Amino acid sequence: MSIFHGMNTTASALTTQRLRMDVISSNMANVDTTRAKLVDGEWQAYRRKTVTLQPLEGKFSNFLNVARGSGGKGNVGNGVKVTQVKEDTETPFKLVYDPTHIDANEDGYVEMPNVDPLREMVNLISATRSYEANVTVFNANKAMLSKALEIGK
Repeated sequence: MSIFHGMNTTASALTTQRLRMDVISSNMANVDTTRAKLVDGEWQAYRRKTVTLQPLEGKFSNFLNVARGSGGKGNVGNGVKVTQVKEDTETPFKLVYDPTHIDANEDGYVEMPNVDPLREMVNLISATRSYEANVTVFNANKAMLSKALEIGK
């Protein structure tokens, strides 16, 4: 384990939370987009995107050794990574009655994106708070390393 292990771990969290905020911003920007993708000759509304996070890989034996206090390679707490950004296919599109809309079907309904602005704002606040907490951890780690360097003076 290097002296910069904590900073690397926090940096991975900062990167993933920034990506989460970018995806949420994209969702909010497309809340009214009815022509996002052409599927079989028909326009389809924008589908909400989600980010899947996963801890960086570590071997079970390393986790066990660190938990027992018998050493190990220190792979516990290696950080986090984004495994995929995928479309939310489980939530259906919202049907809005607007027969004057260019994308209205025969019955006058328009398929609107499955983006819920309230849910997106809650997710954005969560990602922002997580980002801020990681910035605080990063700055604390930086201050500790700086103080450790001052000991040698």
